[in-house]
Parts: sequence; structure tokens; C-alpha cells
Amino acid sequence: MGITNFNQSKRSNYFFPMTSQKPVPFYAIKTTCCFAFFAAYLTLAPKVKKRVVIMKLSDVKKLHQKKYRNQFGFYLVEGEHLVLELLKVSDDDHGFFNDITLYATTEYESWISQNSDISRANIKVQIVSSQQMQQLSDTTSPQGIIARVPLPKTTTSTSDFKTAISEQAKSSQSKYIYLYEVQDPGNLGTILRTLAWFDNFTLLLSPNSVDPFNSKVVRSSMGAIFHVNMELNVPLDTLSERFERFAFLDMNGANIKTKGFKDFQCYLFGNEARGVPSESLRQLNATAFTISGSGNIDSLNLASAVNICAYELRR
Repeated sequence: MGITNFNQSKRSNYFFPMTSQKPVPFYAIKTTCCFAFFAAYLTLAPKVKKRVVIMKLSDVKKLHQKKYRNQFGFYLVEGEHLVLELLKVSDDDHGFFNDITLYATTEYESWISQNSDISRANIKVQIVSSQQMQQLSDTTSPQGIIARVPLPKTTTSTSDFKTAISEQAKSSQSKYIYLYEVQDPGNLGTILRTLAWFDNFTLLLSPNSVDPFNSKVVRSSMGAIFHVNMELNVPLDTLSERFERFAFLDMNGANIKTKGFKDFQCYLFGNEARGVPSESLRQLNATAFTISGSGNIDSLNLASAVNICAYELRR
């Protein structure tokens, strides 16, 4: 389009296109250009993938399996206590609570309506029958309330619950607990409870560890999973890039009550049956410590060992 004539004196609000002598108002051209620009923006702008929050109950039930948790981006939190713990979480990501859905039986309608935290957080509620609740739950006697909660945005940190590594965790007082291929959901849940109790710990999980969003882990953590900084899929051979000093437990090590036990950055705990590979311990130049006992048995449960060490580190 070309401009062939422009009359400043009488037609200052018009111009003449080459294809027509009929004057065209400037506001029409401006409007047309705006629409054209907007259409081009919609065409060329990168598409933002939004979280799909509407799910069939049959799909919600699948969230008990890890592959579907990863596929849909949610996991399940069952029981009144865990739901209340979930509501204590600070909403650093302001859309986090908007993505939560509560599934509850009619017995919980009054409880939900009277809970101001649920309405304030704008959590969606779906009432289901007792039979549907039985299908959603993986327990023999469902409590009647289940929350569908979004997984953390990355696979390496529970950043929706706290910052990926909070300022507290960055402090010199923070300690890192590394679990190598832990397999038992109950052990992991108990460890999470201990670390949440003492606070200022970051939990690192190796690849091939039990999924912390497994329903059994979430239940046994009693809500502690919402309060512990956690990183997933951290390879053992990458730890030397982050830390300089490592400690681990061994029957022939120094007593954990010695002053030096608290001077390390990262504490290594192994698989329930195999421990931490000895070659990796040598490469990391890890220092051995022991928990003194009667000698009647040759080992402690993994969760018990972590609990005692955590207590000693905070004593």
C-alpha cells in the first residue's frame, strides 16, 4: 500500500491509498494494524504448556504408580492429618494450591466447609461416594479424604514446598544427608520425619531409590515430606563436585560422639542390604564413624542410624 496524496489543510485525518481515491480514516488504519500485529503475535509467540488439572477418577487412581505420577504430574496425599500438614505449606509458587484437588466423601463436607485454610487457598473440592473413595485409596480402610497434589516442577527438588535449596540450607549450619539406593518406603518416611523434626537438613536421594512420592513414603513421613529440602536422582559420583568432606558409618570408625563428627558437609548412608560401594567411599576419601552399641548385633536399621546421627549433629 502506497500513499499518493496527503492534504494537511482540510483532510489531516485521512489519506488516499493508490487503489482508491476514497479517503480512509487514520483510526481505521490504526485499528487494522493493531489487529494484524496481535494476530501475528498469537501465531509466532511461543506456546505455554499449562498444567492439566481436570482428571478422571480412573486416572487419579493410577497416581499410585510412579509412571503415571510422572505422566500426569501429580501424587496423592491421603488422610486428614496429611491434608492439614499440606495446608501449612507456604505458597511460594502462588499457583501451587490452585492445582490441588480434594476428593472427599460426604462425611467430610462439613469439615471442609468449616476449614478456612481450604477456602482461602482456593483448593478445589470434589465429593465422591464411599465406593469411589475405596477405589482411589490404596488402604483397606480409607479415611475419606485424599488430596491430589502437583509434583515439584523439577525432578531434583521439592521447590513447591520450599525453595530448591533455601537460604537456610545454604548456611554453614546446614547438613546434607545422602541416601544411596534406599529401597524401603517406611525407612525413607521415617528419615524424612527425623530431618523435619531437627530441621536445617537437605536430603539427597540417589538414582534407583524408592520414589519419595510413593503413597507409603508420604504416609509414613506424616507430612514431613512437605517440610524437608530434597533433591532427587543425585548420582554418587557427582558429590565430589559439590562437597569436600564426607562421613559415613562403619563398625571400625571413630565414635560419633567425637567432636569431629560435626565438621563434615555430607553424610553418606547406604542401601539397606549393600551399603555404600567401598570404591566410591575411597574415591571420596570419606571418613568412617560408628555408633557404639552392646555388640550383640552387627548392624542398625538404616532409619535408626540416620536418626541417631541427626540427633548427634544437632546436639
